[in-house]
Amino acid sequence: MQHHFFAYLSRMSLIKRWSLMRCFREENLAEHTLEVVQIAQALAIIGNTYFEQQNDVGLAVQLALMHDAPEVLTGDLPTPVKYFNPRIHSAYQEIEQVAEEKLLSYLPDELAEAYRPLLQPADSPELRLVKAADKISAHLKCLGESYAGNSDFRIAEQATLKAVEKYYDLPQVVWFMEHCLESYSRTLDELD
Repeated sequence: MQHHFFAYLSRMSLIKRWSLMRCFREENLAEHTLEVVQIAQALAIIGNTYFEQQNDVGLAVQLALMHDAPEVLTGDLPTPVKYFNPRIHSAYQEIEQVAEEKLLSYLPDELAEAYRPLLQPADSPELRLVKAADKISAHLKCLGESYAGNSDFRIAEQATLKAVEKYYDLPQVVWFMEHCLESYSRTLDELD
C-alpha cells in the first residue's frame, strides 16, 4: 500500500502565496515554510541563549515544518479573504481541520499519531514562536517587495509589522527585529 502524505507535502512548491498581490518575485509555500523554520529555530535559540528560556528547539522546527501543510489541499487563502468576516474565518478553520485529518489519513496509523501533534498542535511556547516566525516571514516578504519598488505592498508592510508587534512580549522577537531585520534590506556586497 502506498501512503501519499509525503507526496502531498512535496507539492508545497506548487502553492503560490500572495495570490491577490502583484509580486516582483513570486513566493511559494515551500519557500515560505523554510523561512519560517529558520526564523522559528532562531527565535527558540535566541530565547534560550539570551533570555534564559527553556524552548524545545526541535519542537519549534517540527511545528514550523508543518505549520501550513494543510494548504497542499486547501491552497493559500489570501488573508483579506480569510478574515473578511467571522463566518468565513470560522468556515476556513473547519476546512483546515478537514484538510489536517485528510493529510493524516495518508499515513499509516502509527505515523499519523506521530504527526498529529505537529498538524494539530496544542498551545505551547514553541507554537507561539512559530506563529511569530510566520508573521516575521510575511513582513520580510513585504519589505522585500517594497525595497524592489513594489508599491502594492506598502499597506501590507505596515499591517504585517503590526502583526509582528503583537509578539513583542516575546523578548526574542524584539531582539530579532532589532538585530537581524535591517540585514534583509542590504545587497549581497553590503552583507560582507
